[in-house]
Amino acid sequence: MAKKATTKASGSRGKKVATRAKSSDSGRRSRSQSQGEGVQSDVVDALIKLLQSPLVIDLLAVGATAALAAITEQRSSRAQGAMDTRGSKKVLKAAGKAAAAAVGRRIATEFDEIKAASKRGREDRKATAGAEA
Repeated sequence: MAKKATTKASGSRGKKVATRAKSSDSGRRSRSQSQGEGVQSDVVDALIKLLQSPLVIDLLAVGATAALAAITEQRSSRAQGAMDTRGSKKVLKAAGKAAAAAVGRRIATEFDEIKAASKRGREDRKATAGAEA
């Protein structure tokens, strides 16, 4: 363990300055810190790969498009004379709801496509196994 040593600096008007003394386990600490940095690097790399995946990019695009459409709709209705006293709060809330709904629909569509492909694959394997028998 590292030990704390306090010394009184001559020009510090009586303030104590904490210094850390080196100990024999400093080598072990540096290795464990480097291993922790490696794990953190792996996590960051995995997150970057996830954000670069086509599905995530598509979901972000769908959500942004829906939010933009909701904002445009609110702005155009305001320009036509339908004034609202809550203003931007309502616009942001509507944009968030639209984005969430669009992303939810897109994820549901992806799951349905995966289920259908899995079912087709299962049927193809059964047909192939039946033909071989």
